[in-house]
Amino acid sequence: MSENNFFRFSNAVIIAPMCAVLLIWTVYYIELRFRINLDHYGIYPRTFFGLRGILLSPIIHGSLGHLYNNTLPLTFLTASLFYFYRDNAWQVLFWGIVLSGLITWLIGRPSYHIGASGVIYMMASFMFFKGIFTKYYRLVALSLIVVFIYGGLFWYIFPVEDTISWEGHLGGFIMGLVLAIKAKIPSQEKYDWEKEDYPEEEDGFFANFDAEGNFIETRPRASTEEENIKATYHYNPDKEGEHE
Repeated sequence: MSENNFFRFSNAVIIAPMCAVLLIWTVYYIELRFRINLDHYGIYPRTFFGLRGILLSPIIHGSLGHLYNNTLPLTFLTASLFYFYRDNAWQVLFWGIVLSGLITWLIGRPSYHIGASGVIYMMASFMFFKGIFTKYYRLVALSLIVVFIYGGLFWYIFPVEDTISWEGHLGGFIMGLVLAIKAKIPSQEKYDWEKEDYPEEEDGFFANFDAEGNFIETRPRASTEEENIKATYHYNPDKEGEHE
């Protein structure tokens, strides 16, 4: 797969983050409009009814500030995921949501855990580690951007604040790392001259370089026909000065 096909813009780069943001804001609007509280649909650890929160908790938020803080990173990371990892994006999202939610259900405190933070941590962790593992310059650059923008968030995988579900953050971080190890991306297509078995001695272009890769400056040689051309002059003194 060529680089242009590997990093190719698609409608999902716009549609996926728009749908995610629209969904979480719609749910919050429904809570306000009908004056209901959906927090009990979140993850409640180690209870059977709490399992439903694995799929439902990412779309439920406790306050406008909570919702706003998750909107921007959710938009950026989802768009980046579908652009740079379009072949793996849906699998990463599905398994990341399910398994990070399951980790939260297993280790969480007895409380309702809600919000898209776990998904955000999962995508950030996946893109950071996957870029480092691949060692491909564009994906490494994405890893550095993620660290630069969201590096401070990684402190919240630890229990630094009681009102924050660090268990959900930790679950997302762990699953991002696991998925980065497991996910396969297509190898980059190499040009013929980049392959190890390419016959350089048969390529006239490579003849212009020495073994160290230095350019060899050569003067153009005259063709064989030009070398064989001879000019012959005849001088006849008897006809000097004659005109017709």
